[in-house]
Amino acid sequence: MVNRYARGCSGWLLALVPIGLFVYFSTFASQVFQGESIILSYPWVTTLDIHLAFLVDGLSLMMVLIVTGIGALIYIYGGGYLKGDPLLGRFYMYLSLFMAAMVGLVLANNLLTLFIFWELTSISSYLLIGYKHNYADSRRAALTALFVTGAGGLALLAGLVVMGIAGGTLDISTILSNPESIQQSSLYMPILILVLLGAFTKSAQVPFHFWLPGAMAAPTPVSAYLHSATMVKAGVYLLARLSPALSGTEAWQTL
Repeated sequence: MVNRYARGCSGWLLALVPIGLFVYFSTFASQVFQGESIILSYPWVTTLDIHLAFLVDGLSLMMVLIVTGIGALIYIYGGGYLKGDPLLGRFYMYLSLFMAAMVGLVLANNLLTLFIFWELTSISSYLLIGYKHNYADSRRAALTALFVTGAGGLALLAGLVVMGIAGGTLDISTILSNPESIQQSSLYMPILILVLLGAFTKSAQVPFHFWLPGAMAAPTPVSAYLHSATMVKAGVYLLARLSPALSGTEAWQTL
C-alpha cells in the first residue's frame, strides 16, 4: 500500500521503521555499556517451557543495530534500484519479514525461540533470492539455499533440544551462566557437532559454501543485505552467543 501511494518515496518512508528501531535499541546502550543485560520474557507454550524471551546485551545490541541500521539503508537503496518494478511491494514485504526474523534471532533468549526465528530467516531468504521467479536460475538458487540452510536448521534444532536436555532449561542466559552442565555432559559432542552444522550451513562455510554464489541471482539490494551484512552473519552470531557453553575444549578448537 505504501508503495502504491508513495511511489518514488516508498523506500524512504518504509525506512522510518528500522530507523525507529535503531533509535529505540540505541537507548539501551548506556545500560549495556555498564555491564547490564535487559531480559524480557512472555509466556508462549508454557507446557514445553517455551517463552518469547529476549535478551539485550553487548552482543545482541551490536547485532540488532547492524540489522536495523543497514536494513534502513537497504529500504532506501532497494526503492531506487527496483524503481518501476511491478513487484516492488512484494520485495518490501519479503524484506520486512526477513528483517523481523533477524531481529528476533539476535535477541532470542530461549533456544526454541531462537530456532523459530532462525528458520524464518531461511524461509524469507528463499523468497528474496527467488524474487525474480520468472528466471530458472533464480528459482534454482532459491531452492538450493533453502535446502542447505533448512537441512542445517534441522541439525541445529536437534542440537538445541539436546542442549536444553543437558542444561535442564531452554533459557539461553541460564545455560551460559552454567557452562559446566554442557561441557561435562556426555551429550557435549553431539551438541557441538549439530550446532556447528547449523552455523556452517547458514554462513556458507566449506563444504556448505556452494549455495552462496548462486544466491547472487537475487537483486543486488538482497545480496547487499542478506549475504553481506546479516544472514551469513547469523552463523557467526550463533557461535558467539553459545561460545561460553561450548568453547574452551579441545574439540571446539579442532573443529
